[in-house]
Parts: sequence; structure tokens; C-alpha cells
Amino acid sequence: MLDIAAELHRWCTEGRDFAVATVVQVTGSAPRPPGTALAVDAAGTALGSVSGGCVEATVHQLCREALETGESVLQHFGHAGEDPFAVGLTCGGSIDVLVTPVRRRDAVRPVLAAALATAAGGGAVAVARVVGGPDGLPGTALLVRPGGAYEGTLGAGGALDAAAAVEAAALLAAGRTRTVEVAADCTDRSRPVRLLVESSTPPPRMIVFGAIDFASALVRIGGFLGHHVTVCDARPVFATRERFPEADEVVVDRPDRYLDSQLDRIDGRTVLCALTHEARFDVPLLERALRLPVAYVGAMGSRRTHEERLERLRAAGLSEPELARLHSPIGLDLGAWTPEEVAVSIAAEIVACRGGGTGLPLGRVGTPIHRPAVHGAPAHRAPARAGRPLAAR
Repeated sequence: MLDIAAELHRWCTEGRDFAVATVVQVTGSAPRPPGTALAVDAAGTALGSVSGGCVEATVHQLCREALETGESVLQHFGHAGEDPFAVGLTCGGSIDVLVTPVRRRDAVRPVLAAALATAAGGGAVAVARVVGGPDGLPGTALLVRPGGAYEGTLGAGGALDAAAAVEAAALLAAGRTRTVEVAADCTDRSRPVRLLVESSTPPPRMIVFGAIDFASALVRIGGFLGHHVTVCDARPVFATRERFPEADEVVVDRPDRYLDSQLDRIDGRTVLCALTHEARFDVPLLERALRLPVAYVGAMGSRRTHEERLERLRAAGLSEPELARLHSPIGLDLGAWTPEEVAVSIAAEIVACRGGGTGLPLGRVGTPIHRPAVHGAPAHRAPARAGRPLAAR
């Protein structure tokens, strides 16, 4: 639901009644991960998607019915099989979808409206909703903010709310969306309570060091992938807003000094790309970057530049496990030449690291096409190299 927060926040401010269908659980191969949603208002207008088209019409109808009845429903969709008229997924997997009415008179509306407003404004927030457990609870919601403060109720007393807030705060800190179970002793009922916890966090940062032509293309694709993109270069003649109009920030500073100033804005989702390929800038920058709990550190340069850079970093005291975190030469081997092609190769490596991909053609690997991303993996764990690195430039 929070994946379409901006649009749903607008619907709330306009006073629209709507129902939202959210993917709760995925088994096997399925096109959309948990947390993705389709919303339908009273006029039948639809936003979002839960399956890429396979079951959209049926989910749309379930939303219309929920608006009429005011009842939440959990619907399972499996593989369509051989029946061409069956409603199901063609990819062979299955999904569970929670449909919740969000009408002006519904008790859940103020909670969800506040969560949508926070997410639409770029703030961090989690929403915990009951998807299984004692009768009368599914469809209720709890808003959880960083640190564990919460609003609303799941409808079974303070013990359940407090336990759900702890779970949601932990997932929010990791930027994860998933289903969790809360022990039955948190309620006076015998059945455990299953919750969908959706997290919305500010966009992950991409910091591009080196205001060169390759950086301009990388800025564009970084923004397309949803990053907050900063360009940093010590040379004021190159680090200008005119040269990088699509960057969120353009900073004139030494790369290592700027990185030191950003420690409170860097987390396990941050991507750092060093495109300067000058030792006087790269080595002090990478000496710091490879010791930070970030998602990705890449550096541009030829293979010879890379080997010389490694020797300088070893002399600066970096260990082999720290050096193993460095993606250099940066990018995957796509045969890229132009700045735009090189930006695609860098972005592909970043996505592969984030999602645990191999970087190989899908037709040559036996892993599922859709599998859980590795967001929130331990920051100290060196990411595996994805595919063959880009050839020397």
C-alpha cells in the first residue's frame, strides 16, 4: 500500500472512499513482492497493481465489494493451470492478497491516512495490519514510527499493539516489508496473530564522486531507480547545477571530506560510486567508504588503475575483507562504451548486489526469476561480486 502512498494520500485529502488490495505473501515465482498494492475508489478508478495483470480484474471486483460490505477479505491466488478460464497466476507461483476498505467512516481510515501522509512526504513509517488470527481482527492497522512510537490499535488490547510495534520498528529500521507472527499470549485468544508490516523509508542515497560525463548519465539512471542522487567534486568549474540538472544535490568539496560530513545520512542502502579515477581523490575516499556500512562501493578505472589503487589502499591499512567489498572496475561486463551504456552497466551491478542476482542471463540460471531482495543484510558482510566486471576503459 505504501508503494502508492502519494496517490492514496491525494485520495484521502479529496475525501474519496476506496479499498486497497495489498500483496501479503508470495510463494514461488510471482510478479510483485509483498507490500505492492492495487487501490480502487468508489467510481471504479484503479491505481497500482498486484500481479502485473494476471488477477487484476478479480482483485478490482473484490475491492468494489469491500467498499459495499465494509469487510476486509484475504484472498489466495494460485497457478491458473490448464484451465484458460481460471483466475490465477500464469508464472506458476501464488499470492495472498488482503483487501481492506478505507471509507471515511471506517475506524482504520485515520491510521492509514496518517501513514500515507508521512510516506508521501518522504518520511519513515511502518504500517502493521492483521492478516490472520482471531475473528474480528483482520483489517485493523497500527502506524509505527522510528523508535517504536505507534498510533491506532489492532483491536485486541495493548499487549498486541506493543508487540506489533516492536516487530514493525525493527523492520522499519531495516527498510523491510514482510509478514510476521506475534505470539498468542499477546492476546486473550488462542490463535497467533499474523501481521503484514509495510515499511516506507526515505529514498536510498547514491553519491557520485567525480563530475565527469559518465556521472551525468549515472545521475539520470540513479534517479530512475529511486535514489536521492548527489554529485560531489572538488573542482567548482565542473560541479555545477547546469551540468547536472537532474541531481538532487551538487556539492563542491573533496570527496573524502564530504563523505565524512555525511555519516548521519548514510545507511545500509547507500550507494557510493567513485568515478574520478585519480589516486589523490580515490584513495582517501575509498579508505573511508570501504569501512562504512553501505550497500555498494564502486570505483571506475582500468584494471591497471585498480591494481595500483589496491596497493595504495593496503598501504593505508585496509584489510583484505575490506578490499573485497570494492566493485572495481565498476559495473558489469555489458560491452558498454558510451556514458549511457556505462551507466546501465553500473546500475545493473548495483541492482544485482541489492537483489542477490548473478548478473548472468536469466536463461542460463536455474534460480527463480523473482526472489526476495537482500535489503537489510548485515552491513559488515561483503557483497558477492555479480557477474564479470566491466572491461578496462
